[in-house]
Amino acid sequence: MMKNLYILLSLLISVPSISWAGGGWPQKKGKLYLKLGQYSILAKHYYSPAGHVLDITTTGYHATSLYGEWGITDKFTAIAYFPFFVRSTLNKVERPDGQLVQKGDELNSIGDADITLKYGILKAGPYVGALSLTLGVPLGEPSGGRTELLQSGDGEFNQMLTFELSRSFGKGHQYVSLLLGFNNRTENFSDEFRYGAEFGAKVKRFWLIARLYGIESFENGNEAIIANNGIFSNNLEYLSLSPEIAYEWSEQMGVSVGAGFALQGKRILADPSFSMGIYLKI
Repeated sequence: MMKNLYILLSLLISVPSISWAGGGWPQKKGKLYLKLGQYSILAKHYYSPAGHVLDITTTGYHATSLYGEWGITDKFTAIAYFPFFVRSTLNKVERPDGQLVQKGDELNSIGDADITLKYGILKAGPYVGALSLTLGVPLGEPSGGRTELLQSGDGEFNQMLTFELSRSFGKGHQYVSLLLGFNNRTENFSDEFRYGAEFGAKVKRFWLIARLYGIESFENGNEAIIANNGIFSNNLEYLSLSPEIAYEWSEQMGVSVGAGFALQGKRILADPSFSMGIYLKI
């Protein structure tokens, strides 16, 4: 049973630290994009360090967040992501006769925030490119709940550098974006290589979007950190597919719904996640 509890410490590793939006396009000067989002996953399966799917005690993670992009200039964009309410849960376990085997647990807190500065470095015809520096601010709780095994953050300050290259098609009604990134982690967590691809197409008032996103660990951290924080988000690896549909009822407002599926992974939850949001463009 304790093995399942320690596996729970990997809960957040399947949660994106920041919404991937904008691609290689910085916001224009003075323009603002705001999104109120909800992310949820309820899982009873887990990708082991060997990549095998294991059964675990049902766990849940739910985050309500604010995401924003603001154009400082036509080339510089400031981006912020703040999960202002995070709920992490562990279900109770009972035997068929009703005898309690393990009590349930819960944690309600804020989550880790991300602050990003994006700079447009390329604009050649339909191609645009941007460099981004993201600072992960550990505001969340790395050890909470009655068991002190539930988290809303990982307790480490990370710095991630990413490059995004995008191209638009069909008068801006279709686009494709590619992403490469390096995430430098502290507190003896392993550094990460990140990569992704995104395709979007507009059909009337709908945007149809598909994302591939992957993380590979350099495995250069200290394994002793397991003694303190379990295997929470250290040496994680995965490749995910995330379809999304957005509906814009005006040029300024829209809503989106999406899902995320881990096609393969190590040390992450194996069940699908779901998200929704409402956004405003000013």
